[in-house]
Amino acid sequence: MTERLFFTHDHLTAELEVLSCTAHEEQFAVILQSTIFHPQGGGQPFDTGWLGDSQVLRVIQADEHVVHYVDRPLEPGPVTARVDEQRRALHTRLHSAGHLIGNAGERLGWMPIKAHHWPGEGKITFIRGQAAHPLDAEMLQLQVNQWIAAGYSRQTTVEEGSREVGFGELPAYACGGTHVQTLSELGPVTILALSEKKGALSVRYSLD
Repeated sequence: MTERLFFTHDHLTAELEVLSCTAHEEQFAVILQSTIFHPQGGGQPFDTGWLGDSQVLRVIQADEHVVHYVDRPLEPGPVTARVDEQRRALHTRLHSAGHLIGNAGERLGWMPIKAHHWPGEGKITFIRGQAAHPLDAEMLQLQVNQWIAAGYSRQTTVEEGSREVGFGELPAYACGGTHVQTLSELGPVTILALSEKKGALSVRYSLD
């Protein structure tokens, strides 16, 4: 199983160990003993970057391993890994914003069931709880703004492979994604629109 170092650290560079490298179509599939690269999943896109001089083009979860697809082969052994900092920062902010929207909806009796934290496509989907209150964009915007202004710190717990992430006093979510260290790093979040269809309420959002 590939150890996910980003569960407990925010490193963008690290010395890692290549276990295997195999040809895959016109790319090469690399498995590491541990990784700082986030694979696509949990509503978050994959990281890109470099393993030595090889460019990391995409990263996926395959069974127990995280597979890194690169543009040139690597030999087994030590390698210097570097995550694309700008891409990671954007995904981290989008994911963190999604947590806040989920928390805000839950406070009003709505249950988040799906999250999509992609640039230009940010969306959280809710279903009504038994005591759901009416939701509107202005209400959600006000609550999210208040939490960002409070600058809550990230709270992370990892136990027996299960990881939960929350901010300050807000309830944590089981989550394998990347998140800002404090909400003061998040920047402005804009609630774009709400739409309800077949019992599901979608909240679209973006970063300014």
